[in-house]
Amino acid sequence: MRQPVLHRHVAGIERVVAHLRERVAQPELALPDLEDLAAIAHLSPFHFHRIYRALTGETVGHTVARLRLSVALRQLAEGGSVTGAAMAAGYDSPQALARAFRARLDVTPASLRGDTRAVAPLLERLSSPQLAADAAERLPLRVTIEEVSPFEVVVLRQRGAFEDLDRGFGRLFDWAMRAGLGERLERLVGVPLADHRDVAPREHEFDCAMAFGEGVATPPAPMALRTLGGGRHAVLRHVGPYEGLEDALDRLLREWWPDSGQRLRDAPVFHHYLDDPEQTPAPILRADLYVPLAT
Repeated sequence: MRQPVLHRHVAGIERVVAHLRERVAQPELALPDLEDLAAIAHLSPFHFHRIYRALTGETVGHTVARLRLSVALRQLAEGGSVTGAAMAAGYDSPQALARAFRARLDVTPASLRGDTRAVAPLLERLSSPQLAADAAERLPLRVTIEEVSPFEVVVLRQRGAFEDLDRGFGRLFDWAMRAGLGERLERLVGVPLADHRDVAPREHEFDCAMAFGEGVATPPAPMALRTLGGGRHAVLRHVGPYEGLEDALDRLLREWWPDSGQRLRDAPVFHHYLDDPEQTPAPILRADLYVPLAT
């Protein structure tokens, strides 16, 4: 059962990569948007970026960057100019191409003109990503499916590095203590709005949240009330540093979901933190990862 179902999802991602390769080779055309790519893969736009990341190990943006470098390398191997290679690959200028080469390949474009032997191993480095990595030697995931009742949380959106999220939770707790809610705290929750592995700290957004039960008055801005849960969820217990929760989600989407027979629901993934990082060593921190499923 697993291999045919997994192959169907991998085939969808491969169609996306092939489409991106065609578009990158035509720099005069705009790149497709997320909705178009999700349709090509036969996936929901809501979860497409997560599934793509789980199955390829990179974001769509990283794939585009890799494909553009490959186009430029082939142009240079054929003896093309640096300016011509930059234009063919969709870079704004030869300088932009040179920066990309130094950052990813640690070489200059000019040094590769007409040198097919030097270009060949670089093209190999930029070849298609490993799809659906074999996890046969890893411990199997223990995923349960649970019906989660809706629950209300007070949220505070935090922007910045993942390791600085404790500031957001600290602000929430300070408010809760002033509001007389400290003793009513039921759970500590996080809602990732971006993948901290792939975005700069200034672009990373995350909803820090606390649940206190029913009857909480509307908090002052920028805090807000929000309802999470409701419906069926796949639940995975993660043990280790909380920074590894995105890796755990990758494993769930790559190793459990394809042959689970479940459909993902367009609703937020959220984390339920069970331990305090200030009191528990990072290797034994526990958190439950909740992934919404369709009925």
